[in-house]
Amino acid sequence: MPQDLHGLTLTCASAEAADAFNRATLGYIKYRLDTPQHLAAALAADPQFALAQCLRGYFAMLSYKQANVASAREAATAARAGAKRASRRELQHIDALDQWVAGDLDGALATWENILTESPTDVLALRLSHFNYFWLGRARTMRDSVVRIAEHWGRELPGYATLLSCLCFAHEETGNYDSAEPAGREAISIDPGDLWGTHAVAHVMEMQGRHEEGVAWLDGLEKHWEGGNNLKHHLWWHRAMFHLERRETDKVLELYDRGFRNFASPLTQAQPDVYIDVQNAASMLFRLERHGVNVGNRWVEIADKAEERIGDCLSTFTLPHWMMALTATGRFGAAEAMLNEMREFGRGKGTVAPIVGRVAAPICEAVIAHRKGEHQAVLDAMRPVLSEMYRLGGSHAQQDVLKQMFVESAVRADSSKDVRVILAHLRTRFPELPPEKRIGYAEAAKRYTN
Repeated sequence: MPQDLHGLTLTCASAEAADAFNRATLGYIKYRLDTPQHLAAALAADPQFALAQCLRGYFAMLSYKQANVASAREAATAARAGAKRASRRELQHIDALDQWVAGDLDGALATWENILTESPTDVLALRLSHFNYFWLGRARTMRDSVVRIAEHWGRELPGYATLLSCLCFAHEETGNYDSAEPAGREAISIDPGDLWGTHAVAHVMEMQGRHEEGVAWLDGLEKHWEGGNNLKHHLWWHRAMFHLERRETDKVLELYDRGFRNFASPLTQAQPDVYIDVQNAASMLFRLERHGVNVGNRWVEIADKAEERIGDCLSTFTLPHWMMALTATGRFGAAEAMLNEMREFGRGKGTVAPIVGRVAAPICEAVIAHRKGEHQAVLDAMRPVLSEMYRLGGSHAQQDVLKQMFVESAVRADSSKDVRVILAHLRTRFPELPPEKRIGYAEAAKRYTN
């Protein structure tokens, strides 16, 4: 009987189909561009391979793009049609895909956790749950999920670096840097091309203000990124963040144009509106403008894409970034249309809908008010949901742009209480990185610290 990377049964017609599926799985966890080609080969070898059809649906859903849900639903139907010969684990994966397509991401997460309870080395269940916990802002659950299964893994297993990278990132997002960094460095010692491990260690350095080390870390590993997917762009964004903290804005713009928003790149041309790329670009432009940098017409292409995505609310954390682009280009009518669609979506069912309605909508109201210079309105919109903003997903480093927006409006509205609330939070949450030393908060800290 064919087996996956870790010896779990694969119900398929041939060793050829299993081998291609395993290459696709390894490509997925390693963020490789050729992953879809391997999956296509698996399905060509066995069109009724239920888990391969399920993986096709997973990939469609991982785009967090409404237009791709129909493809995921079709893949789920094909997976179910081939499930008569599938194993219990494979059937559970199909159940999870059905739940995800239906908007029940909580149900899908519960199913993946059931799979990991029975098969703790199921790398698909590990990676999918890890990723979705992250984009739901559930850092502690993300950590606990991977910690529970870690003892069942070892260096002899393919993809062990992925487990270590997930451990590193989960510990970093929960503030346990002493456990995070060694796990990430071990992942890189096993596989220098592990993009998630590279990324996770960069996060540790970001949170500890180790900007020079961060630049050196990414610069030293960049030669191993060839053949990687859009996560490479996010790594260049992280490097730009280190340079921004060093006030090297010319270098930031160079990285923007050459690296994470390079339209000469086939990778960007093939997928110009990937959520992580949009987040990278919009958040960096917003930060640069805060510090008086002229970003030229760079907002325009993002705003054009934002207008095409009005009503698409699957990537909750991307919504404020779309809104930043629309308002930066003066498209307030489109911004209001997007906000109205978000409110309508927020009244629906599913895991994401209440987050959009309860948290994303007021944050986007604040983005609109900020661009209009209505700073008290920014505070009024954001203040009630500051404690829930983590539910949008994204890392501490990514969410920081929204906190900076709040602080800037608090300064401009001369609301000392609001400024001090954020500064106190930052000092408690990130004691190694005081706001006085951060470009986004230094002015506020100087003005409002007694």
